[in-house]
Amino acid sequence: MAFHSGFVCILGPPNAGKSTLLNALAGEKLAIVSPKPQTTRNRVLGVINIPPKKPRPGAQVILIDTPGVHRPDSSLGRKMMAEVREALQGCDLVLVIVDAAKKTDADRGFLFSILKHTDTPAFLLLNKIDLLRGGKAKLLPIIEQGSKLHQFREVIPISARRREGLDLLIETVVAALPHGPSYFPAEQITDQPARFMAAELIREQVLLSTSEEVPHSITVVTEQFEEGKTLTRIAAAIVCDREGQKGILIGRQGQMLKTIGTGARQEIERMLGTKVYLELFVKVRPNWRESRAFVEELDWRKQLEHLVSAETPTGRS
Repeated sequence: MAFHSGFVCILGPPNAGKSTLLNALAGEKLAIVSPKPQTTRNRVLGVINIPPKKPRPGAQVILIDTPGVHRPDSSLGRKMMAEVREALQGCDLVLVIVDAAKKTDADRGFLFSILKHTDTPAFLLLNKIDLLRGGKAKLLPIIEQGSKLHQFREVIPISARRREGLDLLIETVVAALPHGPSYFPAEQITDQPARFMAAELIREQVLLSTSEEVPHSITVVTEQFEEGKTLTRIAAAIVCDREGQKGILIGRQGQMLKTIGTGARQEIERMLGTKVYLELFVKVRPNWRESRAFVEELDWRKQLEHLVSAETPTGRS
């Protein structure tokens, strides 16, 4: 049987369950998850290697999780939507995921307007069917509405959180992908460097521990990352908009920062398989979300370029 492979873009409005789906299919925590909208800010790649099983051929599925589709109102939002559009370019299949338990809103309409500009085959995934009151009969109007807005090749009800419908999804995705080679080694599950994933795990703890405007007003920058065989030393800055937010993040007698640090350290230790010494700072950078240059520098690909250039010795003529 010929091997199948390809790039599959996961597209959807905020809080539809895109990252939960990526993690469930990959069997690893590759993307952070929280109840807050717009948790994902960058493209997150996950590699799934599927052994052959008659009549299904072996396959390598490269999943690309994307930020929630929304109308941007800041430099950060525009960068997030640029990530979405770049992910759509050159992919072989689009998985459009919507919350089946939620009424249609403006974000979903904007999502379908973006789909009009791509000829890539697409599946419609109706997620969170475990939360749907009235059973699967409630899915029919959603399927009819989606079919009017776009010509989907398949419509598949799932619950990413409970892993319902995921076996059928994988079978259908593999069948839709073209014949091709393995693009990544069998042992590689993502293209993200560990230092970026550590920063994301710290940001996840901020999202889980704070409320109101604070979760959307912060980012995390890894300033030091020294990975050893038994101990990894990490220093990271939580960047916020205002002094008032800094006070919330530090908390009374530093308790909030300690809570964030403890939760993040435990998650990073699970990821790396080593003990972690984590040092956190809180820095104020007013209106950082409106700074195009700063937002661009948050991209781990840019950070990696700077690290490589800094470590490369320059020759003298």
